Amino acid sequence: MHASLGVAIRAATPPRAAWARLRPMSPPSPRRQPKRPKAPAAPKLPSPLVMAELPRHALEDDGTYRGLEFHGGNLTSRQADAVDYEGCRFVTTSFAGTQLRRAGFVDVELERCDLSNMTARTSGMHRARTSATRLTGMTWTECTFRDVLFDACRADLTGFRFSTFKNAVFRDCVMREANFQNADLRGVRFERCDLSGAQFSQAQMDGAHFSGCVLLGIGGVTSLKGAIVAGSDAQGLALALAGALGILIEE
Repeated sequence: MHASLGVAIRAATPPRAAWARLRPMSPPSPRRQPKRPKAPAAPKLPSPLVMAELPRHALEDDGTYRGLEFHGGNLTSRQADAVDYEGCRFVTTSFAGTQLRRAGFVDVELERCDLSNMTARTSGMHRARTSATRLTGMTWTECTFRDVLFDACRADLTGFRFSTFKNAVFRDCVMREANFQNADLRGVRFERCDLSGAQFSQAQMDGAHFSGCVLLGIGGVTSLKGAIVAGSDAQGLALALAGALGILIEE
């Protein structure tokens, strides 16, 4: 039995002369590394910026403001239509309670500002960075966000219904009960955000990425089809999914 097995093995082995004619095997090709996500394009600010003056540079309908730096300005509780900011920096500036329509923020930086309860419709941000800013209760509906970064912002109860995001990142933000209903979030990255109770009903989520996030009690969990969720975030998502499917989990 053993002899016959030995013969079979040897018969399957090429003769020594044949080995000399065989080409050496090519080394295995290196495993292709996953493609790194593209970072949002940085704002392009002119240099130097001109210091803004109020009320000269206050919000007005059809106003266009370029190359300005706002420090501590009070732009609260205003109403304006078709306002454009291009190449501007805002530091500790307040837009709290302001209502905008058809507004544009292009190549802008907002640092330590207050946008709480601000509302905007059919408006947009392009190449914008918002950092350490209060966004509580801010509502941007039917708006467009492209190449934007929200970093270390307080953004609970924010609303982005029917808005479109492209190459956008939310990083280290508190976004409890944020509303993304019917939003286009394809490819958006949420990094280390608290999204407890956030609403994603009817949102487009293909390629959206959640990493280090709190996802407890989120709504519209079945709309997350196509999203990528880090393993550490999966427990909160599983509980939300179980609730959506009417599954009772016993302790």
